[in-house]
Amino acid sequence: MKFVAVGILLILLLVLLGLALLQALDRRADRAEWNRLEALQPDDPVPFSNEMVADLPEPARRFFAYTIQPGTPLLPVATIEMTGQFSLGSKAAPRYQPMEAHQILAAPEGFVWAMRTTAGLPLSGSDTGRWTRFRILGLVPVARLGGNSDHTRSAYGRYVAESMIWAPAALLPGPNVTWTLVDDDTARVTVRHGELSQSVDVTVDSEGKPTVVTFERWSNANPDKKHRLQPFGAIMSDFRNVSGYRLPFRVEAGNMFGTDDYFPFFVADVSEIRFPRGAP
Repeated sequence: MKFVAVGILLILLLVLLGLALLQALDRRADRAEWNRLEALQPDDPVPFSNEMVADLPEPARRFFAYTIQPGTPLLPVATIEMTGQFSLGSKAAPRYQPMEAHQILAAPEGFVWAMRTTAGLPLSGSDTGRWTRFRILGLVPVARLGGNSDHTRSAYGRYVAESMIWAPAALLPGPNVTWTLVDDDTARVTVRHGELSQSVDVTVDSEGKPTVVTFERWSNANPDKKHRLQPFGAIMSDFRNVSGYRLPFRVEAGNMFGTDDYFPFFVADVSEIRFPRGAP
C-alpha cells in the first residue's frame, strides 16, 4: 500500500508539473502575440483630417467626425483595461461572474483578450485570433480551441467589430476597407484580410456618436452548437476623450442581437484606453 500511495503522489506531482508547464507556455504565447500586435502601430502616424472620409456615406462621415478629432495621430492599435461581468450561462440563468481583463486590438491582424473572474471558482485565460484557452484555478484547462477556419472566422468578426468601438483609426477607407450606406443613420464597413471578410454596421445619432454596432457573426453559440451566421450586437455609452478620440467606456454585447433570445453576456466598464506608440 505504501508503494501505491507513493505512486499516486508521483503521478499527481507529474500532472501538476505538466499543468504548470502548460500554463507557462500559454502565458508566453499571450505575451508574444501581444508584442507582435503592438509592434504593428505606426512609428510616424499621419494626422486625421475630414478630407480622408469626404467620399464616405454621410453616417460614416458623422461617425469619424465624432470619434476622431482633426489632427489626431491615426493609431489603429489600441489597448483596453476593463472590469465588468461575464456570463457563464444562458439568458434564463446568466450566472454572471465579475471579471477583469486587458486587451489589445490590431485589426485586421488580430487581438488578445486576457481575462480572469474575480469571485467564486476562478476562471482565467485568453481569447485571440488564433486560440481560446481558459483554465480554472489557474491550472486546469476547461477550454482549448482554435487552429481551424471556424475559430479564425469567428474571432475575425469579433475584433473587426470591436475596432468600431475602440479603435476607429483601423477602419478608415483603404484598399481593403470599404464603406456603404445602410440608412440615414447607419453605415456598413467591410474589412478584408486575405481570405477573411467581415461587414459591420454602426448606427450613429445626430452628432455622429455611435450607439449600436451590429454584424452577422460566424458562431456556434446556439442550441445546435453548429457554426453559422447569426446576429451579434453591442450597445455603447459613457463616451470620453482619449488622446484625440471619443470612445465608449461602457459596452454591453451579446449573441442574437435584435431577437427575443438576446442577452448581454459581456458587460464591460473600461478603466483605461491607450494607443501604444510604434515598435519597441
